[in-house]
Amino acid sequence: MAGGQPRKRKEETERTAAASSPVARVLVDVPLPVHLDRPFDYRVPDRLDADAQAGVRVRVRFRGKLVDGYLLERVETSEFKGNLAWLERVASPEPVLTPEMLAQARAVAGRYGGMLVDVLRLAIPPRSAAAEKSARREPVPAPDRPETPAWQRYQHGQSFLDALSAGRPARAVWQALPGEDWPARLAEAAATTASAGRGALIVVPDHRDLKRLHAACAALLGDDVVTLTADSGPAERYKHWLAALRGAARVVIGTRAAMFAPVRDLGLAVVWDDGDDLHSYPQTPYPHTRDVLTQRAHTAGAALVVGGFARTAEAALLVESGWAHELVAHRTEVRAAAPRVTSIGEDDTQLARDPAARAARLPSVGFEAARAALKSGAPVLVQVPRRGYVPALACGDCRERARCRRCAGPLSLPGGTEDGMPKPAACSWCGTSEAAFKCPQCGSRRLRAIAVGAGRTAEELGRAFPGIPVRTSGAGEILADVPGKPALIVCTPGAEPVADGGYGAALLLDGRTLLGRPELRASEAALRKWFAAAALVRPASDGGRVVVMAESSLQPVQALVRWDPAWYAAQELAERAELGFPPARRVAAVDGTPDAIEALLDSADLPSSAEVLGPVPLGEVDEDGSSERERLIVRVDRTEGRALADSLHAAQAIRAARKATELQVRLDPLEML
Repeated sequence: MAGGQPRKRKEETERTAAASSPVARVLVDVPLPVHLDRPFDYRVPDRLDADAQAGVRVRVRFRGKLVDGYLLERVETSEFKGNLAWLERVASPEPVLTPEMLAQARAVAGRYGGMLVDVLRLAIPPRSAAAEKSARREPVPAPDRPETPAWQRYQHGQSFLDALSAGRPARAVWQALPGEDWPARLAEAAATTASAGRGALIVVPDHRDLKRLHAACAALLGDDVVTLTADSGPAERYKHWLAALRGAARVVIGTRAAMFAPVRDLGLAVVWDDGDDLHSYPQTPYPHTRDVLTQRAHTAGAALVVGGFARTAEAALLVESGWAHELVAHRTEVRAAAPRVTSIGEDDTQLARDPAARAARLPSVGFEAARAALKSGAPVLVQVPRRGYVPALACGDCRERARCRRCAGPLSLPGGTEDGMPKPAACSWCGTSEAAFKCPQCGSRRLRAIAVGAGRTAEELGRAFPGIPVRTSGAGEILADVPGKPALIVCTPGAEPVADGGYGAALLLDGRTLLGRPELRASEAALRKWFAAAALVRPASDGGRVVVMAESSLQPVQALVRWDPAWYAAQELAERAELGFPPARRVAAVDGTPDAIEALLDSADLPSSAEVLGPVPLGEVDEDGSSERERLIVRVDRTEGRALADSLHAAQAIRAARKATELQVRLDPLEML
């Protein structure tokens, strides 16, 4: 047939292999068992020879389906003895996977015992053809080095910027002063790096921080800065990502999605507020921004800044090991910039004797600080650990936790009214109302609040300060900023808006709730949240006051009163080293069924320093409900962290090849109890 001749000739043309390097090694972008964490070989047809270059996206047949993949390299021969499948097409000639990015992804996968394709899925955004056409290709002229007088407030601050300008790999843990305009300082560091022709990458916890940082960077860098965040649309994110890849933008800023940004000639990497949980990626292999940027800076010979108002134990370890140096201000500068901090214990008897505390759970010193700030024309920040109205209830007599009769969930007060009456207690799990509570332990019908939320606190403060506006900032609506006028701003931790001119006072309530969380990092996290709020308050010389409701004998409270986060971080690191907790040691948490965990231990070649703890029940069941899940903890010396990750990955591969039940393995999990 006439129509069959051209099709036959076309098929024969497609079956002609490329003359040189006819084998392509492709990493397929599909979920795979651990034992298949490797590239696969395909034959390159002659018609794709020019476009099928290392780093491009391709389409290949895998398990009978057409799937996406990345072409890693071209070689002459394959070790596979059978017939190789053909490369179907090149999805885009844009080389999105550079050799540097591939090496970085392999290093991250190795550190966390994960799979390479999972890391690349986090690092490379989905393709947008329109973005490839519209993204800039030519870089803008390098900016002039900015003036940086504010950095002179810090010891060796000017020397650090001189090192950035000279392209030296300076590494610093930066302790920002109270009230510091940290977005402006980081923008100055990025502009200094860009003025030398090198790239900078800055990662912050959330979109509110990113908005402030972008405004500061745009003022100094103009079009030489792009933002990367998961909240951007796919096309916009890919467009900005390509601008960085092509070298058209020297400075990239963003949230944790930007930690893998392909910045050309990286000269500076920055992570701000590394203790924030948002810096930990919730997807396998669960990388952390601080660790990824530390690794990138080391590999690229770039400078690194780990900055914040507080300091984590991990940052303290960088300083103690000598890998990084402190970038701190003199104590005279700290005292001049810090507000006056007062701690008040939360003893129930003491508060009951205080007439002011009966009105809004505030001691007299808190009321005095708030009144003085409001009288001076400044707003007052009130930080409450829990959102809602009354999020936790207990029996009024025996103090047993109040639970739902239907599902045993915790009871809470939702707040508001219904038919003119206050809404009754309700279950936080199933929503069932409990209008006639009766304690199963003692028979009492009285309820008392275990914790009071932001909603109830705002209501109490509104009665205690009549005529003063009360605004809330939390999960429902987070305020970015507030005017410098008298007002009470009630917020949950992390939702503090920036006040024009600073707050006159900050009241940090329910410190016992923050410090009493059953987590390894509870005290460190509480102090970080306190510092974040207190740093928004005016200096003591301008009347700035901070009142924290927690016992003054506690180390986190002492660090806040003295405004010395470095001291507390060093103490925390020493305690963790003594107890064998991260970051002094590397820890792996393995979750699964008892049989699966036992089989993993039998097959894993653990390092010599490995210490096995558990397993302990998690209170969960597996997918088919046949067996209870358990958690096993394995910890090793820090020097053997990579060996631990490799051994667990290899054991998982053996189990996957046998089609055994999968386990969840996490290295240094933040939520470890």
